[in-house]
Amino acid sequence: MKNFGKGVVKCRFLILILAILLLIPSAIGYVKTRVNYDILTYLPSEIDTMVGQDILKEEFGTGAYSMFVCEGLKEKEVSELREKIEDVEYVKSVIWYDSILDISIPMDMLPDEVYDAFNNGDATMMFVLFETGTSEDETMDAIREIRALCSEQCYLGGMSGIVTDTKDLSDVEVPIYVVIAVILALIVLAVTMDSLLIPVIFLIGIGMAIVYNLGSNIFMGQISYVTKALTAVLQLGVTMDYSIFLWHSFKEKYAEMPEDRNGAMAEAITATLKSVVGSSVTTVAGFIALCFMSFTLGLDLGIVMAKGVVIGVICCVTVLPSMILLCYPAIQKTTHRDWIPEVPAFTDFVMKFRKVFVVLLILLIIPAYYAETHINVYYKMDTSLPDYLPSITANAKLEEDFDMGAVHIAMIDSSLSHKTKSQMIEEIQDVDGVSAVIALESFIGAGVPDWMIPDSLTESVKNENWELMLITNQYAVATDEVNAQIEDIQDILAAYDSKAMLIGEAPCTKDLIDITDHDFKVVSAVSILAVFAIIFFVFQSISLPFILILVIEFAIFLNLGIPYLTGTTLPFIASIVIGTIQLGATVDYAILMTSRYELERCHGAGRKEAVYTAHRASVKSVIVSALSFFAATFGVGLYSGIDMISSLCILMARGALISMCTVLLVLPAMLMLFDPLIVRTSLNFRRAKVDPKLK
Repeated sequence: MKNFGKGVVKCRFLILILAILLLIPSAIGYVKTRVNYDILTYLPSEIDTMVGQDILKEEFGTGAYSMFVCEGLKEKEVSELREKIEDVEYVKSVIWYDSILDISIPMDMLPDEVYDAFNNGDATMMFVLFETGTSEDETMDAIREIRALCSEQCYLGGMSGIVTDTKDLSDVEVPIYVVIAVILALIVLAVTMDSLLIPVIFLIGIGMAIVYNLGSNIFMGQISYVTKALTAVLQLGVTMDYSIFLWHSFKEKYAEMPEDRNGAMAEAITATLKSVVGSSVTTVAGFIALCFMSFTLGLDLGIVMAKGVVIGVICCVTVLPSMILLCYPAIQKTTHRDWIPEVPAFTDFVMKFRKVFVVLLILLIIPAYYAETHINVYYKMDTSLPDYLPSITANAKLEEDFDMGAVHIAMIDSSLSHKTKSQMIEEIQDVDGVSAVIALESFIGAGVPDWMIPDSLTESVKNENWELMLITNQYAVATDEVNAQIEDIQDILAAYDSKAMLIGEAPCTKDLIDITDHDFKVVSAVSILAVFAIIFFVFQSISLPFILILVIEFAIFLNLGIPYLTGTTLPFIASIVIGTIQLGATVDYAILMTSRYELERCHGAGRKEAVYTAHRASVKSVIVSALSFFAATFGVGLYSGIDMISSLCILMARGALISMCTVLLVLPAMLMLFDPLIVRTSLNFRRAKVDPKLK
């Protein structure tokens, strides 16, 4: 370890040159890494809804689909507009009345349910099929071109429009997230550090680590927009501690050897490496726990953030020391007195009312757990977006004009008889909430002879293996009603065709609900077990892992319970991700205080003296760490127009403050209360004596 520190100091100029040069390939990697804006693509590939979508693309050349509504246009104008849309690159076909019959033939020839599905007053709807998938760049380009062709009386709805708007909004906002996080972090560091320049150096060092992390994502092929939006602010928040520790360690060592600045830094690097590696393990464990999700958005975020923490540690003990040594003369010139004074009265207050805090824990933990497990969450993707976006306006128009909620596609065996298909369609039409079933059988034998159906339309919905049926309904995506409807339709399909599949946004979202409910239990268990194991090995204790995790889990219950009390609906991913991140990132506060408590007890201090000293020594570090995390996330939460990003950042910011409070107020009381048990069940406390009386 010592040789490593000396090597870094000796090679500091080379390290800085390499660090700067590495920014070039990292920047290229960042630009070249594709971003996925469709959350539903992270569902397991083996489930029927995803298999069906793959078949749809492979056998029909159809990926995404959208509903297009236009108002106040004559039939001829609608027909001309349909042709223009069909000419847009990557649009496979556009289905409307003139896809079946010439517009000179009265629409009255259509069955009533088909006519009503596509017309309402002066509004008419088309069904647009794309050659490429929902979140593919080509589809989004086609969406933008279609919008450019249309007037204000035209609306393009569906999942592809939502994905396109998400991308456009995210691309505008993400750079602003970074600016906000940097400004707020600078303010916090300027107040809590003893130099005006050192915060800038910290942020440059962490910024390099963030660029390296984002650039290395190119090896993953693509990342989600959630991961892209959160990486910079989250990495800034969770790795800031490492830079602060190095600086404090360097100042201590330099005070001991003022004649040898380089030697002091080498010693500081050694001390920092030992502490930071131990501290970062719990954070990495929290992110790795996300990788156990079946919904692979967790894997995406977990890998990127775990990688970011590791890169942050490496930069903290290589790039940052080199920058500090290079800029030290300038740092000295901007040094100021410590603006955060020691407040021993706070520790006295905590120790005096320690029993009150234990009682509060006992009284609040069960209600907090109940609130945390009963929060309302949403799964519908457009709920996360502002109302003014074109896709949200279009979906509202679809609901207003056509009473349209989710749209499903049923894939059935094309060899089924006409009679069997007709019976199937009749049963599906009788399911609650179904508005219409649009299939070839809806036209054939119902006033339109089969020879009048154009081959191009037939080929769009039928091949030698499969036939497609479009099912429109009144229920919105991710509601209990539509989920029950999906089960009823799937039962009907299975009764006629064991291989039939139901696909679309609503069936995918239903799978998402089922899968993420299971993921929440798995991720929570994995993260708790991982952190338990780490604390167990750090302190060689059976009791301390229970105590420390209880304190942080109490903070998590309070954090996630607040939305229940305020009636706030959270994105579904929040309840899964926040608990894991808050546990992994803030349990360090508890470990820091407990480490000092262990040191004091092993040096002969009584339990009250040990807890008092540990609390007083840890207060400032815990506050600075929590405020840094808060600063990196809170501003982004207030600013972001994407509720999924905003909610996650607000929860992380609030979670840091709540964890800070529980560690500073509740943990000392728990250590005092369970001291005899801790001493008896911890190998590291073998030199400490059981202290039945308070000293």
